[in-house]
Amino acid sequence: MIRRVGHAPRADQRYVVRPGAYAILPLERAVLLTAQMGERVDIQLPGGGIDPGESPVQALHREVMEETGWRIANPRKLGAFRRFVYMPEYDMMAEKVCHIYVARPVLCRAAPSEPDHETLVLSAQDAVDALGNDGDRLFLARYFS
Repeated sequence: MIRRVGHAPRADQRYVVRPGAYAILPLERAVLLTAQMGERVDIQLPGGGIDPGESPVQALHREVMEETGWRIANPRKLGAFRRFVYMPEYDMMAEKVCHIYVARPVLCRAAPSEPDHETLVLSAQDAVDALGNDGDRLFLARYFS
């Protein structure tokens, strides 16, 4: 079973399973992240939903490019976690199944094409402190320990 982080699911709530692929992208002694801008800035590992017919690695390459403008190489899966959240952009309650990879950022091709996303580079500790969810923090802290 995949480890749950964050809040337990509510028994009276239906959740849509939403698989996704996310990347730890080390840059020397720092890490490349994305900030989703809104009422509240949410710092995240770059990545997102796996589309139908897409492999997790294909989704990882696409999502990292959309959210950061960077191309990546050599993705290696570290593990997975799941969390139960409301996704306002889809107006749905989701069981997010988050597959976490580490990959090498190799080339910045453009600014993020995903609306309301900005690229950040933070030190390892600042990144762990800034990430917006417990699962991302768990994997990043393990990676840098």
